[in-house]
Amino acid sequence: MASQVYFTDFRALPGTNVPEKLARLLRRAGMPQLDMDGKFVAIKMHFGEPGNLAFLRPNYAKVVADLVKECGGVPFLTDCNTLYPGRRKNALEHIEAAYENGFFPLSTGCQIIIGDGLKGTDDVEVPVVGGEYVKAAKIGRAIMDADVFISLSHFKGHECTGFGGAIKNIGMGCGSRAGKMEQHKSGKPTVSKRRCRGCHACVQECGQNAIWFDEENKAHIDTDKCAGCGRCLGRCNFDAIYNSNDCANDDLNRKMAEYAKAVVDGRPQFHISLIMDVSPFCDCHGENDTPVLPDIGMLASFDPVALDQACADLCLAAQPLPNSRLADNMASPNFVDWGDPFTNTTPESVWESCLAHAEKIGLGSRQYELITMK
Repeated sequence: MASQVYFTDFRALPGTNVPEKLARLLRRAGMPQLDMDGKFVAIKMHFGEPGNLAFLRPNYAKVVADLVKECGGVPFLTDCNTLYPGRRKNALEHIEAAYENGFFPLSTGCQIIIGDGLKGTDDVEVPVVGGEYVKAAKIGRAIMDADVFISLSHFKGHECTGFGGAIKNIGMGCGSRAGKMEQHKSGKPTVSKRRCRGCHACVQECGQNAIWFDEENKAHIDTDKCAGCGRCLGRCNFDAIYNSNDCANDDLNRKMAEYAKAVVDGRPQFHISLIMDVSPFCDCHGENDTPVLPDIGMLASFDPVALDQACADLCLAAQPLPNSRLADNMASPNFVDWGDPFTNTTPESVWESCLAHAEKIGLGSRQYELITMK
């Protein structure tokens, strides 16, 4: 059966505002139907790497947290630590980064708990029912300790998975550092010596000390040390780093879907995605390029697969924005039209394999009924 996905745009006429509109959307979509009375409620979101300004503002988190409290629940915002160097690789720096980006109890209505603990090692192995790639996912313990799970996702582009939506927010985002390693490990990038400029920007992104330079100042990647996270690939401005494993991104997508299934199986869940500031890369970057697509709207559903499919379809129907990575690619004399804005933005990325596998293993349905609310 088709799952219901509720949608509203960002129009806010005099007398109302966007947070109020989001609250109405969540009520209409059925979030208060969840049994949250006296329950711990994990709200999984991305706090944004400092320097990035495309992440979701704390105001949206407060709407969700306030509705949870209205229903008797005890909400907390959560995310897990990252593999790569930056400001979110341990719980102390992660919380400081969240504070820097405006996430305080006053601004969000609830506390922050880093799901996999101080060093990213506090996880629990969760069986993946029907898993083909992962038998037991390594999920942040605090996330699994929660009674109710809600995802609040910024729908945007991604250099490996095409886009980051609900499934990525749940599957990759709830994985501990060991879990993220497991999802990434099937693909290791390669350097084109001819294209490498020796700028050393890739080294700044590598958390595994896997990149070294030869006597000609050309980069090389030690695959024994490499975690396959893809951060160096996204950082290289000269297309010198590429994924030499054609199946790597497909494998990543399928593992990510299985991790998401481990997180939500057997407990109350609800999912929210906002298609706005659609940057070409993940909010894990310490910067954000101009949006490749216009702001489209807010969506909510009990089904994360239907939600991602609906978001993707709305993006496929949108017009590319000028002065963006997507527009630049489309204006290139060597441009190949792949038929969707995600692949046209980052040709080496893939996204449909994630939704197909998620549906196959029973995470949700790609068939949906879009219900529009004014």
